[in-house]
Amino acid sequence: MKTILSIQNLGISFGHQKALFNSSFTVQEKETVGIVGESGSGKSLTALALMGLLPKTAKISDSSVVLLEGKNLLGEQQLHRGKGVSMIFQEPMTSLNPVFTCGEQVVEGLMLHQKLTHQEAKKQTINLFEKVKLPSPISVFDKYPHQLSGGQKQRIMIAMAISLKPKVLIADEPTTALDVTVQKDILSLLQELKEEIGMSMIFITHDLSLVSTIADKILVMKNGEIVEQGDNRAVFTAPKHPYTKALLACRPPLNKRYEKLPTVADFLKQNNQSTGGPTLISDAQRAAKHKVLYQQDPVLKIKELSVSFVAKKNWLGKTTAEHQAVRQISFDLYQGESLGLVGESGCGKTSTGRAIVKLIPTNNGTIHYQGKNILDFSKVEDIAYRKKVQIIFQDPYSSLNPRKQIGSAIVEVMKVHRIAETKKERIKKTIDLLLKVGLQEEDFFRYPHEFSGGQRQRVSIARTLAVEPEIIICDESVSALDVSIQAQILNLLHELKKEFDLSYLFISHDLSVVKHFCDRVLVMNKNGEIEEEGESDFLYLNPKKEYTQTLISAIPKMVH
Repeated sequence: MKTILSIQNLGISFGHQKALFNSSFTVQEKETVGIVGESGSGKSLTALALMGLLPKTAKISDSSVVLLEGKNLLGEQQLHRGKGVSMIFQEPMTSLNPVFTCGEQVVEGLMLHQKLTHQEAKKQTINLFEKVKLPSPISVFDKYPHQLSGGQKQRIMIAMAISLKPKVLIADEPTTALDVTVQKDILSLLQELKEEIGMSMIFITHDLSLVSTIADKILVMKNGEIVEQGDNRAVFTAPKHPYTKALLACRPPLNKRYEKLPTVADFLKQNNQSTGGPTLISDAQRAAKHKVLYQQDPVLKIKELSVSFVAKKNWLGKTTAEHQAVRQISFDLYQGESLGLVGESGCGKTSTGRAIVKLIPTNNGTIHYQGKNILDFSKVEDIAYRKKVQIIFQDPYSSLNPRKQIGSAIVEVMKVHRIAETKKERIKKTIDLLLKVGLQEEDFFRYPHEFSGGQRQRVSIARTLAVEPEIIICDESVSALDVSIQAQILNLLHELKKEFDLSYLFISHDLSVVKHFCDRVLVMNKNGEIEEEGESDFLYLNPKKEYTQTLISAIPKMVH
């Protein structure tokens, strides 16, 4: 088989700090190479080096060799970018230009590289939008990034990356923001494109079940090194390195419920000390907990909530068409409950969360917090409510100020809400929070761009916890995290729920995580309506509606 890409002894350092240690691997013709590992292990750094997009402070070692079809790629990446090597980035919102429509951003690349007219490029762009399953491609062409859901923005990025039919496509967490059904469509699309244009692929992900279904070869990375590589089946059925075994052990199981999800550190410690496995929660224990939980009055009561957005205006500025994002949904949230909200991308999950924290207006319906409609709150009540009901956003990078050190950003939030008496106390509390979410004390002085995607999400969670909320809306808050850090964060959220009697509205497309973490689950359909609801284990095993059955059947299962 022909070797398309050959990487030999790739080393990257920042000053005296080594970030990548002599990585070597090959990508064959029409082969998919999966790269897995914890956040900060060097997965995305490897991809950026191949694209020539490393920051100026990065230095590639002199012994590094990267060959694209036998030709030197290092230093020449700009010449091969697009047609030779292309990339789908992890965070679509920060990769798309907010001042240009989505269609024009794809058209620009096609006109530049293929010398097409604007009309020809527009037609090709709409065809690409159809290929990546975007709803109403002609309408999407004229929309701006902020008008699309996270999953829809990611599909724009995929269309842009495949537009020039590259020899090697680097997909860096390409389905992180997508629900399971669209994820399945996108993976099928990437497989079709691979066959159609003879494309090879490097698929970077933290989802082990997902990568097992798509990759031919697996690389496992830890702390900037490739600790194991080999055939897909061999790595997943008979892993050799303890770290690979630990990653596989961290996945939330679908057939049982742990009191605490194991992390990589837990697994390695357990193996070294020959201690027992994680504690299981029985059905009887869960039923007893729920009996107490649902005897109380709800802390949040949503009744017939509707949210719509302006879809079209005439030349006078009057609204001529609206998009109904949420249609008359009703549900309760109880103190100490974790309530899951799942559904396909664009179904209205995020709009529901944002309406509850008053970031967007509602058309009709009521939201009662502790018995009072939040839409009738005075200014003083409104400030108190915004402190008690917090949201962790889906895209951590765009929710952090790029010009502020993350420690200062968290201290600022506490100052606004008058948490702690002095600046010294706030700094101490900030450092404690950073340590709690798995970061280091020295991270206080770092900027958002200096963190990986998963690390930025942990910063966002620490900032949310800083104001001591009662209700937290988690909008895809663990979707960007690898399995071990995901387990740490879910364990942390669970511990905090018990410690402070918190309530969560847990918005996610990952049904395996929702099943593990949540007491009840609401399923939203494409029309912004509640399709089905129920206790999470029961709903997973006994879905009544066809829509719910489709979502569950689309969950990637580990290939054996």
